[in-house]
Amino acid sequence: MTVLDRCSVNSLNVEEAVSIMSQRVKDKVAIVTGAGSIGPGWGNGKAAAVLYAREGARVFAVDCNPAAAEETWGIIQQEGGECLAHEADVTSSDAVKSLVDRCLSEFGRVDILHNNVGIPEVGGPEEIDEETWDRHFAVNVKSMYLTSRYCLPHMVKQGGGAIVNISSIGSIRYFGYPCASYSASKGAVNQLTQQIAVQYADRGVRANCVLPGLIHTPLVEHYVQSGYAGDAEEMLQARREMVPMKRMGDAWDVAHASLFLASDEASYITGVQLVVDGGITCKVT
Repeated sequence: MTVLDRCSVNSLNVEEAVSIMSQRVKDKVAIVTGAGSIGPGWGNGKAAAVLYAREGARVFAVDCNPAAAEETWGIIQQEGGECLAHEADVTSSDAVKSLVDRCLSEFGRVDILHNNVGIPEVGGPEEIDEETWDRHFAVNVKSMYLTSRYCLPHMVKQGGGAIVNISSIGSIRYFGYPCASYSASKGAVNQLTQQIAVQYADRGVRANCVLPGLIHTPLVEHYVQSGYAGDAEEMLQARREMVPMKRMGDAWDVAHASLFLASDEASYITGVQLVVDGGITCKVT
């Protein structure tokens, strides 16, 4: 698939979408958390859910916003894929257990766990209040612990599985502005993932992280439009200029990296932090 095809793939009709599928996760079942989008366009979780379906998986699309999950369900259904939408707060143990139980009841197994839920916040230790700190660790880390906790026994029992956790380059680099609670929580995601990777390596379960860089998604657009004191387009252009490629990535860049790690093509890869950032983490400044 060319870069142009990838960027415009969301506009394909059903026949065109089917024709480019390589069925890389055919007959697998994928739970995708954060599978909706905060606004118009393609968020990371929404793109991942649709891509897994296009590549042959049955998708269990989870979001705290039922309308967002239903939108993803509608896209997958329209393209001839199989999907169930499910509303859940993934910081709640009971809610996560229920969603995993429903997925198993409807689909019979879980082969891929794709954890996309995450929230950002600007500020250092003096600016971030305690409630925000705790919220970040609940949403960004605890959610991944809970989904892993309830999926892992079933993956082991069925003989294998793949976990893909969406982290951030903020887990390994300073953004240029303080994001203490966000970066600390994403660093915890990396270590949680590596702990799972090593502990379950001999039981057929792989766990990897994708570390997106500056990705232009509806969530970023939301924060830029609502929280930036200056000109929004000026801020977006400044983000583009930070990247050696002179452009931000999009949700499909993250989705394709995730698909690779979830697929059998990555069968000998576990515990990695796959950076998807246009080269920005290669820079000294």
